[in-house]
Amino acid sequence: MREEEPEKKPEGFRLLWILDVQNTPCSRDAVLHGAGGSVAAGLLHFLATSRVRRSFDVGFAGFLLTTLGSWFYCRMNNAKLRVQQRMLKDGIHNKVMYEGTGLDPTRKPAAETPAGPS
Repeated sequence: MREEEPEKKPEGFRLLWILDVQNTPCSRDAVLHGAGGSVAAGLLHFLATSRVRRSFDVGFAGFLLTTLGSWFYCRMNNAKLRVQQRMLKDGIHNKVMYEGTGLDPTRKPAAETPAGPS
């Protein structure tokens, strides 16, 4: 019989040996947006000035700015979504807990019958 070996997790692609692109939220999209931004910025600068070295520098700056901007925007949207999900979860939990009790905020108080003249 063959001994069973524990399954290894496949390692994701590491960008500059720091950022695990596969397991970090928003990183893949941010790097792809950065690549597109760098090509666009470098190419436009080259077409405007015909300076190769400066165009490379502008492309690299475009990569950094586009990547960081895209990553922060995505992370902020994810954080906002998590807060909304937590609020919905708490609201549903409270609805289940207090439904049918006197503490139920959706329950309308019973109308008091007006007392007639005594």
